[in-house]
Amino acid sequence: MSSKPFSHRQGTDKQTCKHPRVQIVSREEDAEFVECLECREIFESSELKDMSIEESDENEAPEA
Repeated sequence: MSSKPFSHRQGTDKQTCKHPRVQIVSREEDAEFVECLECREIFESSELKDMSIEESDENEAPEA
């Protein structure tokens, strides 16, 4: 049985937390789930990598 990660946010704005500190909460065959120690959101660790890539792309984009 495969389960989807459960995400609960205490804040309403997704962009406020950059998830600076996370801990592993679960591992499955091909996925690892982490919990942010700041906002308590639970998500797949690959999403954290994607978030940091998107953030660095936004910071490198020239302003118009």
